[in-house]
Amino acid sequence: MNQVNSNTLELQELGQVVIRFAGDSGDGMQLTGNQFTRTAAQSGNDVMTLPDFPSEIRAPAGTVSGVSGFQIQFGNKVVNTPGDYPDVLIAMNPAALKVNIKDVKRDGFILLDRDAFTEKNIQKAGYTVDPLSDEALLNRMTYQAPITSQTLRALEGFDMPKKAKERCKNFFTLGILFWIYDQPSIHTEEWLKKKFAKKPSIAEANIKTLKEGMIYAQNASMFQAQFKVPQAPVKKGTYKSLTGNQATALGLIAASERAGLKMFLGSYPITPATDILHEIVKYKRFGVKTVQCEDEIAGICATLGGAYAGAFAVTTTSGPGVALKSEALGLAVITELPMVIVNVQRGGPSTGLPTKTEQADLLQAMYGRNGEAPIPIVAAKSPSDCFDQAIEASRLALKYMTPVFLLTDGYLGNGSEAFKIPRVEDLPDLTTTHRTDPENFKSYSRDPKTLARDWVKPGTPGMAHRIGSLEKDRETGCVSHDPENHNYMVRTRQAKVDGIANDIPELEIYGDQEGGDILIMGWGSTFGAIRNSVDKYRVEGKSVSQAHFTHLCPFPKNTLEVMKKFKTVVIAEMNLGQLHKMIQATYAHKAIALTKIQGKPFTEAEIAVVVDELL
Repeated sequence: MNQVNSNTLELQELGQVVIRFAGDSGDGMQLTGNQFTRTAAQSGNDVMTLPDFPSEIRAPAGTVSGVSGFQIQFGNKVVNTPGDYPDVLIAMNPAALKVNIKDVKRDGFILLDRDAFTEKNIQKAGYTVDPLSDEALLNRMTYQAPITSQTLRALEGFDMPKKAKERCKNFFTLGILFWIYDQPSIHTEEWLKKKFAKKPSIAEANIKTLKEGMIYAQNASMFQAQFKVPQAPVKKGTYKSLTGNQATALGLIAASERAGLKMFLGSYPITPATDILHEIVKYKRFGVKTVQCEDEIAGICATLGGAYAGAFAVTTTSGPGVALKSEALGLAVITELPMVIVNVQRGGPSTGLPTKTEQADLLQAMYGRNGEAPIPIVAAKSPSDCFDQAIEASRLALKYMTPVFLLTDGYLGNGSEAFKIPRVEDLPDLTTTHRTDPENFKSYSRDPKTLARDWVKPGTPGMAHRIGSLEKDRETGCVSHDPENHNYMVRTRQAKVDGIANDIPELEIYGDQEGGDILIMGWGSTFGAIRNSVDKYRVEGKSVSQAHFTHLCPFPKNTLEVMKKFKTVVIAEMNLGQLHKMIQATYAHKAIALTKIQGKPFTEAEIAVVVDELL
């Protein structure tokens, strides 16, 4: 129980809860959501989150385009998504209410800052009438708390400007939620003291506000119940809350350590991938070298240079950056140098929706280069899975001497979940050595099993060699314009990538192993929504199963075999059907495309619309 809670209300147990925090960019909704997430995770709940940022950097305050959000689902069992629709909406101003009210469950409730609902703010949000009298609001349980004025009252004795005091209102709100869901404040208090160790007055003000929010909730007659979400059963181990971008960064660093190579990252900041660069730069003690380049082209070219010099080379970007890197990616293919290209996908085309999520870069990763330039593609399915797939992409790059795409997206990159920290000895051994024996060396001589060419550091005695963008002789690496040699080299590079199918897991069926009525296939971040939908149908005794891709080029060897076991195949993805096109082109097997391209993840309800009709 919380330290300030002497209320005798009986705790009501809940299985899972979805909370959405919404307000202006300056209202601290991401911070508030992260602190609630951290506390819920440390209380033993499973969690998953989805931050939602405005697409404009400085959208006008108080307008619907400036609304920032953060959604969390926490529960007493495995949580696969941040939730479809919120049980609780925190609306810090009229614009936040307007954008989000339609999503609140009918039996949910809304907590809003009554002080923010001034005539001016109401007009900024585009309301023509007072939203507090809106029918949609009246149909839901709504708590109107004077959050801003209560915050100012709590900080009357603090020597701070009024605006600085008002910025503490998010912690007052957090205190209310801590009381409602019986969460302790101690973790947040410790975090504030550490965060503002050099400015203890700020930490003290926020802690005071946090506790006052808890006291207000306890004593306010409007709150008639408290709730408790019991701990989720978890496997024994040490856990840490990580975003997908953080997990990607740690996976890449772990891969470099397991390979015995120093890591080089050449990158250029771009939403939503920049946090990977921010995270990796913290680990210089592992010999990591990072260069924030002047543009995307410089980023990929520096990475190419790092790979040529014998480093474990990585570049991070999003879709527009991949477009700029495309020529140098072709150079990486023809020189057959190992590197990982991380694409944290976002809404497009062009600048599009930079802070929203999408899966529309699959065909770009597959075909977005001139000539026949095959690159293997690996995709992560959850924030924590970004760690595993970063290692897998690294394994393939180093073993097969090829660039490899790792696809995540804004949903995964910015979202977070509990990550079980693995033992180092349980990670795959990626030990990689550079050739130093000059006897019979030729720059494009190959391993007969993998077709990977030898990796030689420039300057190795007796092993001077040539690689480059012009087609090379199949053995010596000298420039060759011979038609038959070009045909051989193109087909060999393709065969090398195709052969990776023998070195990746087969496609697994979750559900009816021998086949059944419906198979829902997906890739990347659609995993959670599909898994939850399949689980619900199977509880009802319906024949619905799931198969999810993490390897998209090449496909697992048993892909067609799996599809043939089911009467109907549905492919769900956040684009206009790119995996569907690839499946049709590769296997000519009939499938139904279930697509969404709204900058938002799939909901279970959207999947159910199609599956219900098929059933």
